[in-house]
Amino acid sequence: MQTRRFFNEELQQLKLEVEELAEDTKKVLTTSVEALYNSDLKTAQRIIEEDHIYNEKEQHINDSALVMIAKQQPVASDLRRLIAAIKISSDLERMADHGKNIAKATLFLGDDHPISIHSTIKEMTEIAVSMVDIAVKGYHNEDISFARVLAEKDDKVDELYGRVTKDLLELTANNPDQIQYIMQTAYTSRYIERFADHLTNIGESILYLVKGVSYDLNE
Repeated sequence: MQTRRFFNEELQQLKLEVEELAEDTKKVLTTSVEALYNSDLKTAQRIIEEDHIYNEKEQHINDSALVMIAKQQPVASDLRRLIAAIKISSDLERMADHGKNIAKATLFLGDDHPISIHSTIKEMTEIAVSMVDIAVKGYHNEDISFARVLAEKDDKVDELYGRVTKDLLELTANNPDQIQYIMQTAYTSRYIERFADHLTNIGESILYLVKGVSYDLNE
């Protein structure tokens, strides 16, 4: 019984670490987009320099989960919880990378670029941030109802991404001398779209955790 209690405590600690990493990625995204709109190169540079923190957190989660699998040889739902933690942390680390890439675009643009940042990028960011909160709730409560909500919100992000891409293509046609700056903005919207895609992956991991079956929410 004591061994089981310790194992449950380790599982709960692992879940907390995954949820903490999720909050980190939300902060990276919001901060990087704010830096983009404000041409805040100092903050953008800091985001890039801190990226190693999230890589290390993901590695720690993976190492902890693998040690628990090796030592406890869990089955059924406990094994799925450990596998889900590994899969979700991987998606979260990639999400932090997309935030870092937005910061890199901000540095490329500099603090005196000739273009305005498309307003829809802010809307995409707001939806993506709400998706992080939804994913954390679904994971914490092991509630599959949140997975479908993630898929619906991802569809909205995809729609907005299409709108931004169309507008920016028209902008490049009329301003060929500014294409390098416009393309950085296009890349930024793509990074947010990919950020949201990883959250649907997390929704799939929640479904796997609860039901033990793999689903594709991006179909």
